[in-house]
Amino acid sequence: MFDGHTDLYELIAAPAHHSLSPLIHNTSFNKLNINSVYLAFDVEADELTDTVASLRALSVHGANVSMPYKEAVVPFMDELTPMAKRLGAVNTIIKRHGHLVGDSTDGQGFVDALNDEAVSVTGKHVVVLGAGGAGRAVIAACVEAGAMVTVFKRQNRTFEAIQQQLTNWSPNITVLPYEDLDQMAQVVAEADVIINTTNVGMGADTGVPLADSVMAVLQPGQFVADAIYAPLETQFLKEAKVQGCQTMNGINMLIHQAARAFTQWTDIPMPVDTVKEAVNNHLLSLAAK
Repeated sequence: MFDGHTDLYELIAAPAHHSLSPLIHNTSFNKLNINSVYLAFDVEADELTDTVASLRALSVHGANVSMPYKEAVVPFMDELTPMAKRLGAVNTIIKRHGHLVGDSTDGQGFVDALNDEAVSVTGKHVVVLGAGGAGRAVIAACVEAGAMVTVFKRQNRTFEAIQQQLTNWSPNITVLPYEDLDQMAQVVAEADVIINTTNVGMGADTGVPLADSVMAVLQPGQFVADAIYAPLETQFLKEAKVQGCQTMNGINMLIHQAARAFTQWTDIPMPVDTVKEAVNNHLLSLAAK
């Protein structure tokens, strides 16, 4: 029951209404009997300035930011966490007495998701496919957790700039061209964890982010993860599982990045197991339609 004391949290995105964030956070509030509500707002580009201003003016206690505004909101923040500053992107806004702090919880959410599967990247060799926004967040968090990271990126007009940015972050990051399949096969064969952060395999796309010659080197003992959660099991994960790899989809990353935000807003741990059950039931019901 909402009343005059109900705290408001929100999602700023375009589009926003397909997001699972309201389900995640409202499930958490209900489970913990917290008098709060989380709403999704579909914000047009020319409304972003006023939307962020409303965070200060109204009783909004925190917000998430999704595509396409993760970078656009940065100049509106009063303060950035070290991770948000490194990435130049914000997915979580914490409001403290009118002061807006921007954070990025995506990458650490992924590391937390791996920990749920009893997988630590500390001292491990991690291969990341793609270096977009999600990819860079995962790369930064894995390196911070003590991993050696090899990134494969398309050799397009942004290759050199991204290569320089990532290698400047840490000497433990190597960036190689996606197109060099022989080198990719050699690196993937020796990796402990392989993570797809590209959009290959999303939705109706049944593609796989690795060529057949590279997929062939996957073996038992390796952990293969996909940042995609729709479908729940991509073709990439299906084929990796056939070759004996342990696999994980993007649901846990989504939940754990939300859990990081939730705890920063409320100082209370998110009931992750309850949220996982709610999200998986929701996705299964959608798939059945």
